[in-house]
Amino acid sequence: MERKLILRGALAGAAAGLIAFVFARIFAEPQIQAAIDYESGRDAAQHALDEAAGLPVEHAGHDIFSRTLQANLGAGAGLVLFGVAMGALFAVAFAICLGRVGTLRPRNLAMLVALGGFLGVYFVPFLKYPANPPSIGHEDTIHDRGNLYLAMVACSIVLLIGAVLLGKRLRPRFGNWNATLLAIAAYVAIIGVLMAVLPSVGHLAANVEEYGRHATETPLPLTDAKGNIVYPGFDADRLYAFRLYSVGAQVLLWGVIGLIFGPLAERLLQPRKDRTEQAEPVRTA
Repeated sequence: MERKLILRGALAGAAAGLIAFVFARIFAEPQIQAAIDYESGRDAAQHALDEAAGLPVEHAGHDIFSRTLQANLGAGAGLVLFGVAMGALFAVAFAICLGRVGTLRPRNLAMLVALGGFLGVYFVPFLKYPANPPSIGHEDTIHDRGNLYLAMVACSIVLLIGAVLLGKRLRPRFGNWNATLLAIAAYVAIIGVLMAVLPSVGHLAANVEEYGRHATETPLPLTDAKGNIVYPGFDADRLYAFRLYSVGAQVLLWGVIGLIFGPLAERLLQPRKDRTEQAEPVRTA
């Protein structure tokens, strides 16, 4: 049974990844291209400043894969594979919750697990370390940023599981509604403390040394030796649009997983006769 659920989760994830890719290709990709164009223009301005100052200039090499290949085949394959992985994990979480969180129908449980996956795996970590397009982020902080984000994801998932267990334990004493509220409050409180403790990416050593202390790594205006702006900072509207579409793609991914997996799991878990009896109204003489 578990293998069949995981297979259905992987199939639902593949479909969800494909739909999320189409959305991202239409809406997020133009923002990514604009960020890459900004980075190229800023690098050219920096090279001009370095040459004028008599400093050595390093020229960037050519990309191994073209932007067309990256934006289409690369991004598409990556999102579909990511969807398959999330769908399989989703099915495992669904199987664990089945029969342990009340008498929910498989479709309803699937949507709740999808909501939990979206919040725990993506949105809560996103609030602390939001997604950035290319040209946002110091090249010397990539390793630290990746580790911090993964730590945030891991803590969020562990705390989400803990909140579910806490709510289940409190249910006999406080009732289902109050126990759920208490579990949510505990999760929010602990995750809030964690967000306050973990450093902002703008406070990493490489950023502080070069740019000073800032909340984010968003590039500031490039200035010459006299303080004149020779290239503007990164457009805040572009950054907002990219992050908004990133959230939209994840909403689609998890929502579609829940919507597709729910009926598939219901057909597997409930015999056809039981579904027919549920669908037909009870007739009285």
